[in-house]
Amino acid sequence: MYTDNISQDELDSISYKIIGLAIEVHRQLGPGLLESAYQECLYYEIVNSGLIVERQKTLPIVYKDIKLDHGYRIDLLVENKIVIELKTVEAFTDVHFAQILTYLKLGNYPLGLLINFDSKILKNNIKRFINTL
Repeated sequence: MYTDNISQDELDSISYKIIGLAIEVHRQLGPGLLESAYQECLYYEIVNSGLIVERQKTLPIVYKDIKLDHGYRIDLLVENKIVIELKTVEAFTDVHFAQILTYLKLGNYPLGLLINFDSKILKNNIKRFINTL
């Protein structure tokens, strides 16, 4: 769970780096693969860029007196600050937006990126979310 303070400039710098790496993965592979393939390749690129990244990070849910340890799994968590949720869908839906917003809220993470690799031009299918809570 995220608790550190971080400047907006640092968040922007990391998120722009991630977006550039995602574009590189998409440039090399193109659309049409499974989400897991893009996740593995983006993980590889992020690690090689020198950033700290966790794959399939579990995010517990606490409900009253119950803690569900494996409530959710974040696709990629970068520098314990930025949630990356990957999709390979025709178009984003409200459910995709709700999912990443929930991750930001539950983990108290400041920033999220929703990336849809099933597109001709990746930059048109990246959405950035800021946790305002």
